[in-house]
Amino acid sequence: MDSDHRENGDSTHNHVSKKPKLSAFISEEEIRREFSHHQHGIARINNGSFGSCPTSIIAAQKEWQLRFLQQPDDFYFNHLRKGLLESRTVVKELINADSVDEVSLIDNATTAAAIVLQQIGRAFAQGKFQKGDAVVMLHCAFQSVKKSIQAYVTQSGGSVIEVQLTFPLNSKEEIVSEFRKGLEKGKSNGRHVRLAIIDHITSMPCVVVPVAELVKICRQEGVDQVFVDAAHAIGSVPVDVKEIGADFYVSNLHKWFFCPPSVAFLYCRNSPLSSEVHHPVVSHEYGNGLAIESSWIGTRDYSSQLVIPSVLEFVNRFEDGIEGIMTRNHDNVVQMGKMLAKSWGTNLGAPPDMCASMIMVGLPSRLCITGEKDTERLRSYLRVHHGIEVPLHYQAPTDVECAPRDKDGLITGYARISHQVYNSFDDYCKFRDAINQLVELRRTCKMLFTE
Repeated sequence: MDSDHRENGDSTHNHVSKKPKLSAFISEEEIRREFSHHQHGIARINNGSFGSCPTSIIAAQKEWQLRFLQQPDDFYFNHLRKGLLESRTVVKELINADSVDEVSLIDNATTAAAIVLQQIGRAFAQGKFQKGDAVVMLHCAFQSVKKSIQAYVTQSGGSVIEVQLTFPLNSKEEIVSEFRKGLEKGKSNGRHVRLAIIDHITSMPCVVVPVAELVKICRQEGVDQVFVDAAHAIGSVPVDVKEIGADFYVSNLHKWFFCPPSVAFLYCRNSPLSSEVHHPVVSHEYGNGLAIESSWIGTRDYSSQLVIPSVLEFVNRFEDGIEGIMTRNHDNVVQMGKMLAKSWGTNLGAPPDMCASMIMVGLPSRLCITGEKDTERLRSYLRVHHGIEVPLHYQAPTDVECAPRDKDGLITGYARISHQVYNSFDDYCKFRDAINQLVELRRTCKMLFTE
């Protein structure tokens, strides 16, 4: 392919506004129409797992798909790269990157983990790192990240340090203190910490991590590279990659930024390391930089990446744009979390200022949640019998004396509730009443049937 089709572009493109320019904002009725394809009768308070895509964006995606199917050659040579560059430029502005060259569009955060950890694994295999040098991560890191470490790092001689966080959490200082201990352990016996993996928002249990502070500590302690797994971040919390200061930062655009699945961005800070980072799917663009490698990994559907400018237009229909959406989602999920905790006589899993658009709420001890099988059974029961979709978490008490309690015993189960623009108060009332009904009927998780 000739060089005209390889150009990354540069940062001289017109500034992408994050603020709405409309005189009239989107109405409640218009919001309902945008999400009218959601299954009726379901209290969908789990936006965090798979996100949500408005009808207007689904239509825009179909237009891109049709353009490819109508004339694939014209689409490939004259429209695909231009469209992807426009999408990357939107992301660059949203996250305050220095250059569009630092922004790659990929499928999801799992792909990003493979990209980052493969180059770490190669460094071990090539003898650039010593056997036993460490990767430090939070113990609640997403399972696919742990599997990527197993696949690429430990098999090449690297060791893994998991930072154990307590839950429930009371302050960010608890995270900082435990993270420092993890780095100290990683540097013991003359070892080096080659990579720190930090969640911006942990998945389960969910909490907002003081990521910029932890990155700063990594720099002070001589950590080689820092990878921030921010799968839930963009559209949920403000993201400024220069302020955060990590080498790599990934966030899914299909979770909280309304894109269709699946699409994420991976920010790679410009450095001598950049040439060592490659997409795991090798195509004919290999060696032209990760952003270009990622822009063509063979014939596939690129439409979820191409609709990003349309998504920006959608969020700008709301008052204060994406910032307004984030603020309202946070305020609403905190309010709903407190309502549920009050009704059930339980607790929140973290202070409101450590929550974004998701919050953990304790479940009544009388449900007798004693393990993950109980939470799976309860979750299925709620889905089948009450039309409620919500993830549940089992938390084994590490200190019985200090563990949270309700009037009947230890709280060992938590619900992770989300709030997105389509949610209503009734969604949370439905969940509240279903749990209260189980408690009143004295039904424990082991007594539930899901068929």
